[in-house]
Amino acid sequence: MPFFRKSAPSDPLAVTMAGVKLGDRFLAIGLADPPLTAALAAKVGLTGRAAAVDADEARVKNGAAAIERDGVLIEATRAPWGMLPFDDSSFDVVVVRDVLMELPPQARTLAGGEALRVLRPGGRIVVIEAAPRGGLIGALLNRQQSDPDYAASGGAVTTLTRAGFVAVRQLAEHEGDVFVEGIKKAVHSEPFT
Repeated sequence: MPFFRKSAPSDPLAVTMAGVKLGDRFLAIGLADPPLTAALAAKVGLTGRAAAVDADEARVKNGAAAIERDGVLIEATRAPWGMLPFDDSSFDVVVVRDVLMELPPQARTLAGGEALRVLRPGGRIVVIEAAPRGGLIGALLNRQQSDPDYAASGGAVTTLTRAGFVAVRQLAEHEGDVFVEGIKKAVHSEPFT
């Protein structure tokens, strides 16, 4: 009989796309998918750091409990999306799950800027959210969005670009989710002359 119960991640592709590895400092923005957060946090091992933040106190409490039941250590915190309680350049990888599409434009801009601030230079952000669907069926099946023009204005790609990320691109669309990544520009020193 195993001592720790392990649940399967909600989407193994999401774990692969995030690219979290042993020793990384990882931050999950949004705790709507505890199995995915647990799977990513487990990747950092004891040599890394795993943290999660959500604006909703109940999601923090329930998400942290579910992740701990999976035997994974994580620092879970409640904070507004535009005021993350972490130092500058604290993380190597930030994964944003189903957060940006729910926010109004100004809050989305603040959240993107905060994600950029807490990433180290050269760090990577991955946004995972519902892919927009067209037509009547799409209108009925799309996840709720605060801003109906979010997808039409470029969605996560536009949000990350406006926040200051570089090399922003959509990685994939799979089983109703879209994966978008961006990189925090590395700081280059002046060459020796």
